[in-house]
Amino acid sequence: MNVPEILRQAGLKKKENKKFVLKLHTKKAMIKQIDDIVHEIHDEVFEKIDCLQCANCCKTTSPIFKMYDIERLSKHFRVKAHDFIEEFLRMDGDGDYVLREAPCPFLDTDNTCTVYDFRPNACREYPHTNRKKFYQLLDLSLTNTEICPAVFEIFERLKPILDKPSSKQ
Repeated sequence: MNVPEILRQAGLKKKENKKFVLKLHTKKAMIKQIDDIVHEIHDEVFEKIDCLQCANCCKTTSPIFKMYDIERLSKHFRVKAHDFIEEFLRMDGDGDYVLREAPCPFLDTDNTCTVYDFRPNACREYPHTNRKKFYQLLDLSLTNTEICPAVFEIFERLKPILDKPSSKQ
């Protein structure tokens, strides 16, 4: 997997993907069908893509840390939640706790997560393409096409399926 090339392609297709998401927003009658298709594609893509070969999400972005994530990690490190926040987190413009810096301080040199069993729910669910009601995450998924090669591939496979004239509008 050539991650830099996939991400370059994602950048080149940014406008195309944005138009595609806008089009999907108009297909409210197809919400269940879109979810089913995306979940099937998700499974196919993740049979071929190994996140440990990439870890771009961990290298470039931060998950949102909810209080229960902070408490779980604080307990793991045997520190108070306040001390964990002070050392690793900051408040973003939306009022959410995120990492102070990228890459993630818990990312090891072999792209494994040193706190894998205690990681935030946002990390557990990333890239969110297998979640129920994927349709509600279209805008986030659009952003993720430029971070995660798997999401980009899912979009590339989804576009021709949903752009068919025979698809129900």
